[in-house]
Amino acid sequence: MAKHFAFVSLAAHGHVNPTLPLVEELVSRGHRVSYATGREQVPAVVRAGATAVEMPWRVELTAMAGRGYTMDNLVKMMTHGADEVTETFADLVAPFRTDPPDCVCFDVMGLPGRALAEKLAVPGVGLAPNMVGNEHFSLQALMWPADFNPADPRLLAIGRQLAEFAAEHGLRLESLRPTDARTRLNLVFVPRGFQIAGDTFGAEFRFLGPALPRRARTGDWQPRSDAPVLLISLGTVFNDRPDLLDVCIEAFANSPWHVVMATGRAARPSCVPDNFEVHQQVPQLAVLRSAAAFVSHTGMGSTMESLQHGVPLVSVPQTPEQALNGRRAAELGLGRAVDTETVTAAVLRRTVDEVAADPAISANLARWRGELRGVDAAGLGADALTDFLAREPHRAPTG
Repeated sequence: MAKHFAFVSLAAHGHVNPTLPLVEELVSRGHRVSYATGREQVPAVVRAGATAVEMPWRVELTAMAGRGYTMDNLVKMMTHGADEVTETFADLVAPFRTDPPDCVCFDVMGLPGRALAEKLAVPGVGLAPNMVGNEHFSLQALMWPADFNPADPRLLAIGRQLAEFAAEHGLRLESLRPTDARTRLNLVFVPRGFQIAGDTFGAEFRFLGPALPRRARTGDWQPRSDAPVLLISLGTVFNDRPDLLDVCIEAFANSPWHVVMATGRAARPSCVPDNFEVHQQVPQLAVLRSAAAFVSHTGMGSTMESLQHGVPLVSVPQTPEQALNGRRAAELGLGRAVDTETVTAAVLRRTVDEVAADPAISANLARWRGELRGVDAAGLGADALTDFLAREPHRAPTG
């Protein structure tokens, strides 16, 4: 029997893109998907076959980048998240009052999807585009800044704001706990082998791994020559780092590498070497098909795409979660990580040259690529959702 799934994700490509193969699979099986996210992510959602529910959301996570990540910045981000859910929740609920979903699939890092499932009294499923936590590994603790103070009165104020919001809408306050709060089913778009303490997670966690979307806009990029291709991209959220782009230019100017660089929010460099092509954004999947190495922020989406294409990683992280991904990739022999704040052009050049020539890394990547491509992640996720709904009871809607 066809079902109606509501997907609710953070307004960030790294959180939306991993879910799109699952959306495509559900639609191909005759189900309907309504997808709530930000304006920039709507075109990709529509290409996947979902009905877009455009929300005025934006990701406010830039304060996590670099060494300036402090308690003050954490409070600003948490305040933004609390304000966003309280101010936009009525608009999120509105389209589903007359067309209720059978299930709400929500990003585990966000609040609106959890609140929507609770409000509509339908089963909720967690979507994790990153590693997850349990009693053996706390991702949430990793996200705290060095000066974190759980008794900070500003955190208590945010708690009161959410408590008032929950009371207004008839929600259980515990349903609004992000990150480490579990649901009865959690779909994780990371392989169990990449997850730290992966063997300790129970049946409520399904480690699907990544999948490549059928309708992704891969672009028509082709290499210009026979030179080895180096992709440099620092992501879509924390990428206003002209200083890092300058290090990259110094490292690879007039080298044997053909460098494809994405500048993101940073201004285009004033001097571009002849062996570089520079764009604000690049068709990453198309470039990875030809790349011999990838200098990346190691957001989980880019990390998984690199492994799917068998491309060695050099991690230049800017947030705690990205640093964790880069360290994990290095531990598994899939690349190396450098210190973003101290890396020099010489160190970056040497690291890239070494990972590209390392036979052990190449062998590890070939094994991972084969394993990832041998798993129907989207199909497994769709099976898990339909099996879950077959046994999960509904409640009466609130309010």
